[in-house]
Amino acid sequence: MTKSVAARPGSPWVSPTSSPARRVAAVAGAAVLAGTAAVWASGAAHAAPRPPSAVATVFGDCPPLPDGVDPARWRCEVHTAAPRLTLGDVTVSLAPITMTHAEGPMPDGGKGQVWGAMHSSPTAIPGGLTGTPAGDRAAVLGLAIQPEYGGRSDFYTGQLSLRFRLTGPLLPRGCTIGAHAPVDFRLKRSGPSTWVSQDPPVIEFSAYDDTFTVPAAGQCGPLTGPLNRRLGLPAAEGNLLSYDASYTFKTYDQLSPAR
Repeated sequence: MTKSVAARPGSPWVSPTSSPARRVAAVAGAAVLAGTAAVWASGAAHAAPRPPSAVATVFGDCPPLPDGVDPARWRCEVHTAAPRLTLGDVTVSLAPITMTHAEGPMPDGGKGQVWGAMHSSPTAIPGGLTGTPAGDRAAVLGLAIQPEYGGRSDFYTGQLSLRFRLTGPLLPRGCTIGAHAPVDFRLKRSGPSTWVSQDPPVIEFSAYDDTFTVPAAGQCGPLTGPLNRRLGLPAAEGNLLSYDASYTFKTYDQLSPAR
């Protein structure tokens, strides 16, 4: 029987694959990396044309390992992705995101994961708040979207949770899609992964999800209603995340200084 294991104080939560909805060392998302990629189910090719490889090779976000594991059998994985996202009535190519996590065998033989970090930046939504040319011309009507880690994931099965912060001159700071509950993705492979380089290791893969639902935006002040009408939210169907990524990794015995 597989059981959850808590990391030492100050470390994230370590979760076995039998608990995909629980915190994996803390994911989500977005999800999607090395050992992960190999186990996703094959699916129709929904991915956009693959961008050039752009792997973040800095391992500064690698998380501490749980007690009692073998550093040589755990690896820190860093990947960058160029997602294309349809939420409700809006489709946008998001700015690249970078995710870091660790994975490897637990002392009892189960599969463990530890969340590291996610970095992203805002992407302007064409048409701004109004969805018209005026929304592009007037800075005050600007609207941007930024994905954020949603607090849970399972990189072995491709499950990832994200929130999407909405920003603009007229919106309050907390305006978010998934403010109360994150958007849950179950990513499926669009095809086989490709080794671009052996040293350093660089692997490309594509995945997608077209089955997730999107809640209404919340905590957006007086503009909450008009904003949700503008975005077509909530949306139970017609949503799509196409996820093209490159990743690299090091085992923990290769990291310096040791973590």
